Amino acid sequence: MKNRIKVLRAEKDLTQAELAKQLSVSRQTVNAIEKGKFDPSLPLAFKLSSLFGKSIEEIFQNEE
Repeated sequence: MKNRIKVLRAEKDLTQAELAKQLSVSRQTVNAIEKGKFDPSLPLAFKLSSLFGKSIEEIFQNEE
């Protein structure tokens, strides 16, 4: 699944570690999501949506 997390994180001037702390996940999890190697759970997607002030659809795009 494609996502805009890296761009949104950069706009907020957050490191992967800082974002991970706010989401209560590891930095490796943030890295894997950014690279599309891991799709977040629905609760985590909602946390990202709230943190960035964007809808889930604005953050994630399905790769079909």
